[in-house]
Amino acid sequence: MIKKVLFPLLQLIPQYLLFLAAFFAGIVLPLFRFPSVITRWANGTRGFQWDGVFLMLALLALVLLIEALCKRFRSAARWSALAFVLALVTGLVKGFGLMSFDR
Repeated sequence: MIKKVLFPLLQLIPQYLLFLAAFFAGIVLPLFRFPSVITRWANGTRGFQWDGVFLMLALLALVLLIEALCKRFRSAARWSALAFVLALVTGLVKGFGLMSFDR
């Protein structure tokens, strides 16, 4: 019983941290002259940088592909998706990707 609860949680925490790090890395990459995808709000003073979300989606696709190749897709995919959603919500609450533009 404990094994069924403990092992998925031990899988969830590193994946959560990995997705959160990918979100943050996507925000930092434009500082090194990488091209960036930015959406501006209608008033032009705020915006959102989508690079971190795109990196997280690519990482999720890679993790799901590896789980499918290892034939663990059915048992592990829901935990990977939960880690992705938790990292996305945490990143958005922390303000990753939100930008202010001076007029």
